[in-house]
Amino acid sequence: RAFSAQKYGMFHWGDLFTARQRAALVALSNQIRQAEVSDAIRELLTCALSLFARACNGNARSRPDSSVAPAFGMQTLPITWNFPETILSGGRSEHFDGVLSNIARIVEQVPSLSMGQIQCADATDHPLTDQSTGVWFTDPPYYDAIPYSDLSDFFLVWHKRALPDHPLLRDPFDPDNILSPKTAEIVQDETKENDGRRKDGEWFEDTMARAFTEGRRVLSEDGIGSVVFAHKTTAGWEALLSGMIRGGWTITGSWPIATESAARLRARDSAALATSVHLVCRPRASDAGVGDWGDVLRELPVRVGKWMERLQSAGVRGADLVFACIGPALEIYSKHTSVETAEGQEIALDKYLVRVWEAVGRAALENVLGTEEAQARNGMAGALEEDARLTALFLWTMQSNLEAPANGGNGGDEDGDDAPRRRPSAYTLPFDVARRFAQPLGIHLDDRKHRIIRTEKGVVRLLPVKERSAQLFGERGADAIADDLESDASATPQLGLFPEPPPAVRGRARRRSRPDPDAPVDLEPAWNATTLDRVHAAMLLQASGRSNALRAMLRDEQDRSPDFMRLANALSALYPRGSEEKRLLDAMLLAAPR
Repeated sequence: RAFSAQKYGMFHWGDLFTARQRAALVALSNQIRQAEVSDAIRELLTCALSLFARACNGNARSRPDSSVAPAFGMQTLPITWNFPETILSGGRSEHFDGVLSNIARIVEQVPSLSMGQIQCADATDHPLTDQSTGVWFTDPPYYDAIPYSDLSDFFLVWHKRALPDHPLLRDPFDPDNILSPKTAEIVQDETKENDGRRKDGEWFEDTMARAFTEGRRVLSEDGIGSVVFAHKTTAGWEALLSGMIRGGWTITGSWPIATESAARLRARDSAALATSVHLVCRPRASDAGVGDWGDVLRELPVRVGKWMERLQSAGVRGADLVFACIGPALEIYSKHTSVETAEGQEIALDKYLVRVWEAVGRAALENVLGTEEAQARNGMAGALEEDARLTALFLWTMQSNLEAPANGGNGGDEDGDDAPRRRPSAYTLPFDVARRFAQPLGIHLDDRKHRIIRTEKGVVRLLPVKERSAQLFGERGADAIADDLESDASATPQLGLFPEPPPAVRGRARRRSRPDPDAPVDLEPAWNATTLDRVHAAMLLQASGRSNALRAMLRDEQDRSPDFMRLANALSALYPRGSEEKRLLDAMLLAAPR
């Protein structure tokens, strides 16, 4: 999936370079190979060659300051429609002499560094002996997300020209393979086989479990493991956690560490992690017993609540906080060889994780809306409706990405270039994440389609308030409704906007039937308006500048129930600074009668 260049007729590595670029890189390769220098210097020059090749190819891009943004800003090789041709000498980081200067600065620091030993080996068949190390650290792959070995061939083809027959530039597992090792690589690639087995998703999961088991073998009993993960889908987490638990580990903690670029494309207006979560784990005790399902469930919300409070006090928010709660929650489960009900039925990991997402969601709702919403099921008296809870959870989950950092954040390219901050135009979550939170909390996503969310290609988009005008006011719009309200001073504004239901339907549940959940819906009959609908209607009156109608509406809402102001204040705290929604909410709240 990381390659799209083939669609445009580029089938060989050489197709990624113009004739002039190829000539420059081949000339450099020849000079490095023939230079009368030590092997160490030759290897450093080859590293400089590969770094220069990142800028000297047809996938590089021009930055606004006329410098060159190299290829591999992301772990992909897409087609690019326009590219610069860099030169050998110029002193900047994309030039060959600039690369050499950077490497020289690093080499100057070598005497102050502790030297280590590197060995290429199979993660499922480690050369270390049993319990021989105190720390086991890994940043593992995820299914077919990144074809590491294929991408590394971009550099290997130049390294082999400059360093022919170098022992580190061979496949140690397959002497006939002239490129990087691929057969045993733990990535999903269904075009390949390993030991006669197709490298599909099941093969990936089984092989990852073997790698975790091998890590458990080489770690001492009092050692510590750390597993880096930055994937934002719950399915990705479940595969990783399953492999760790099957491998004999107990997950004891999870810490978000800022290793991800806020400027990367997938972070913009979405719930991509702004940090990498480091799962801390220990070898499971050899005498671990069977856990009681009831005890695990009683301990879970307490553990999640305490960890969430701790992370929030450290400034961790949104999706980072959600996934950083996984570690402490998993310790309750993974410290046992298995967890069973009183009847002896074993509880699978996926069933437990449903309870984890629910515990995190309820803790989040209690933080942003209150205890009633945290405990709410559909139609529960005293709690805000589904759409308000879904909107609050949606914005809360995205908090770490809605605030752009001071250096530009939501603009720029993958290399962290500064760029002007832009306001988010819409907010999105992977459908999988939205569903995992919504289902345990009694929130039905299908009921919210075309009202406050849109779902397309596995992504849920929260509708901007201005896109709801036709739903809330009909074809006449906010101005026409405001005219009607202001023309009759004796009219009750809210009865004009959202009439109370007639006695025959007044006692019905708030949730509407949905014979066709995919069909667009409106607010007919008008008495189905929720607290969120009323807040959005007030925001639209604010946007239209109809202050008299807005003040009348706010007076009526305050007389009706405290829910309106409670939700408006909660959403104001959740929307990001600089967003249109926060501006409208804050202005509307200032207009509310004191």
